[in-house]
Amino acid sequence: MNTLFPQEPQVIEDPNRVLGRKGERLAVRFLEKGGARMVAANFRIPIGRNIKGVAVNAEIDLIVMDGATLCFIEVKTRSSDEFAAPEEAVNLRKQRQIIRAAKKYRKIFRLNNVNFRYDVISIVLRKQAPPRIDHFKSFWTEEKFRKDRWSDDDFSGF
Repeated sequence: MNTLFPQEPQVIEDPNRVLGRKGERLAVRFLEKGGARMVAANFRIPIGRNIKGVAVNAEIDLIVMDGATLCFIEVKTRSSDEFAAPEEAVNLRKQRQIIRAAKKYRKIFRLNNVNFRYDVISIVLRKQAPPRIDHFKSFWTEEKFRKDRWSDDDFSGF
């Protein structure tokens, strides 16, 4: 080994990140073929702090215009769906984080009156076959995350 020119350490990239990036590229091509216009990819923004006081960031994989509708899209890619479909990984916590990031995005760009929705693109990269791509439009809405307003009538039976 030459001490004057030490060998660069080999960086081994996380296979999940590689798979995710490949899925996002496939999703972009899929959406553009369908007529959507790309607005942003990997939009990342701080959304607050967790209970330990650590800053929390949220990321929206893809933001596209589908006609007059602004779409915030989470892309999930798997090499197999043997154990679970990729879209099942978009749990309530992830949905809440994306909603918070999307609200900030709309506020930053003053998009108060634009139609919007939350989609998921599920990709399974199969061996010896083309990838399976499913687009779930309006996978969730903000409605289920709105806190109910309590009134005195709710406790009238106590």
